[in-house]
Amino acid sequence: MHLASFMKVNEMFTGVYRIDGKLATKSIVPGVRSYSEELAQSNGEEYRLWNPYRSKLAAAILNGLKHFEFNDKSAVLYIGAATGTTASHISDVASDGRLYCIELSERNMRELIKVCEDRQNMLPILADARYIDSYKESMEECDVIYQDVSAREQASILKINSRFLKKGGYAYFVIKSQSVDVSKDPKEVFESELRSLSGQFEVLEKIRLEPYDKMHLFTVLKKL
Repeated sequence: MHLASFMKVNEMFTGVYRIDGKLATKSIVPGVRSYSEELAQSNGEEYRLWNPYRSKLAAAILNGLKHFEFNDKSAVLYIGAATGTTASHISDVASDGRLYCIELSERNMRELIKVCEDRQNMLPILADARYIDSYKESMEECDVIYQDVSAREQASILKINSRFLKKGGYAYFVIKSQSVDVSKDPKEVFESELRSLSGQFEVLEKIRLEPYDKMHLFTVLKKL
């Protein structure tokens, strides 16, 4: 579906726009959908509407995110890329950069590869992010880590992979309380995970994702 060409477009962050109140990124592959997103045209440019119910980064932006540290040349390590929904929008922003997309599920990887085939700046890597030896030779020093995984050892995974993040680089760390410990209060889990990272990262932001997502805390960290 293409929307009308007279829409009002406002840039919120580098490469992130509001189109008639809806979130969007400017597509680097016009005419191609990475999932079931709507496409919009304005002044000869094509935009992809960004669904906050399908992307925690989009939800965080709408819930007041202040630090958006991606740009057109960003090198990004994306841990838990799944089928590539959020990664595809970061790909639009980092148009001249590189996304290293780590995914453990072979089923998700099949869908992710399809997305990457259309996007030259996305590299799909089938791997368990707890064991970096399988992909460390493929990595470069990154500006940003984005982590969204369903695992008990979420903070540990970020610590292990922080070797690829430059000093002063940023980490977007989505904490899934139910994956860490379903028996504990989510606030306790969030605090424990962040406390374990205190020697390596400074916490810049903590954002709840309701009404778009529940039981998750979206955090922005800076490597010390």
